[in-house]
Amino acid sequence: MPIATPEVYADMLDRAKAGSFAYPAINVSSSQTLNAAIRGFAEAGSDGIVQVSTGGAEYLSGPTVKNMVSGALALAAYAHEVAKAYDVHIALHTDHCPKDKLDGFVRPLLAASTERVKAGGTPWFQSHMWDGSAVPLEENLEIARELLGLAKAADVILEIEVGVVGGEEDGVEGGGGEQLYSTPEDAVATVEALGLGENGRYLTALTFGNVHGVYKPGNVKLRPEILKRAQEAVIKAKGLAADAKPFDLVFHGGSGSLAEEISAAVDYGVVKMNVDTDTQYAFTRPVAGYMFTSYDGVLKVDGNVGNKKQYDPRAWGKVAEEGMARRVVEACEHLRSAGTHS
Repeated sequence: MPIATPEVYADMLDRAKAGSFAYPAINVSSSQTLNAAIRGFAEAGSDGIVQVSTGGAEYLSGPTVKNMVSGALALAAYAHEVAKAYDVHIALHTDHCPKDKLDGFVRPLLAASTERVKAGGTPWFQSHMWDGSAVPLEENLEIARELLGLAKAADVILEIEVGVVGGEEDGVEGGGGEQLYSTPEDAVATVEALGLGENGRYLTALTFGNVHGVYKPGNVKLRPEILKRAQEAVIKAKGLAADAKPFDLVFHGGSGSLAEEISAAVDYGVVKMNVDTDTQYAFTRPVAGYMFTSYDGVLKVDGNVGNKKQYDPRAWGKVAEEGMARRVVEACEHLRSAGTHS
């Protein structure tokens, strides 16, 4: 199917919230990892989200070029073409963008999508993330309000982060302590600043102990009940129905999370969960095994000629994509999106 239109993406998110499931959002940095992610979604029978970070976009433009916008647009153009062959909807998203990179990443991409929409097309990306976790909340929401207006004009959904995700991603270090836990007051301030959809739709990454990076299950101290309290605070402040879920929530830093923590977060309104560390390993580990077991074909050992069929990048790339696709299927199963494609 074609890449999800804005209407299809909105429906995906609505169905996830109504059905208490979430979509894995898989970070990619190459055509191989993109193909693996889409394949995984198709095999799971799940629509899904593919996303690229600022570092991933730089890499996609060419490691010596490092142009985030051209890399992101190149990925989007490739995805728009190859996604047609699969029977699931794929939404494209850009991941964490801090303040100092907005002018070199999100704002130009929103401008490109606006131009495309005005010409009768669809936006290049279906959503973009503004990561204001490193600035005071007031400034975070002020920038979010401006970007939400630009996103609405481009028919794009904005993702914001309220709170801090610990660990490190793409060279950005998170904080620690109580910064890792969003408060009900943060939630109400967000709605006061951005509205409840009338100013444009947005996704909210509230933090509840999330940490980027590699951790064994149980080592990350999550408190999913924070998400429940945030939803309840907005319900009370705005006089909404008791069973409402005003926020479309995003779960960052999921490595090491327990199954019951993931399940609770989804029940409280998470519709998107970022998956990066696990799929990176799932892509690379089969390559390591392949190289160890096929070293005499991959290498020209003792002056031999090696085996072209084994060192052809397509040979080891195939096993890498298979490994990553399997991990995407697992993510869909854990988040209950498997088999939900309509």
